[in-house]
Amino acid sequence: MSDLFEFGKGVLASQPFSVLLGTELEVFEPGTAVLTLVVREELKQQHGFVHGGVLSYLADNALTYAGGSVLGDSVTSEYKINYLRPAIGRKLVAKATVLSSGKNQAVCQCNVVAIGDDGERMVAVAQGTIIKAGTKV
Repeated sequence: MSDLFEFGKGVLASQPFSVLLGTELEVFEPGTAVLTLVVREELKQQHGFVHGGVLSYLADNALTYAGGSVLGDSVTSEYKINYLRPAIGRKLVAKATVLSSGKNQAVCQCNVVAIGDDGERMVAVAQGTIIKAGTKV
């Protein structure tokens, strides 16, 4: 395992909300991050699929990981998410990549996929601007 990956796992372990949800870091390398989350009943809404807030959290965190992979310690400046279809399945996978980066900010994109008995289905897509921590905006 790389030093970057080990660093990323430590960051995730220091995020109480991520620990509460059970988020796992699968990939963390320059320009790319993959976070996964096992779907539990507590994460669903009244129609039986994963709550949009959970999808939004996962996309936001993956975007910031991707940006942080090229910027260092980072935070989200802004992002948007499009929900494509209900998130039904056993596991969620959020894969984020850096589209463009500079000295203090990176624009990243994230696809969130639900994995179930019938395979993988993209359930959301997000794009965000990630900034180096401490950058004045």
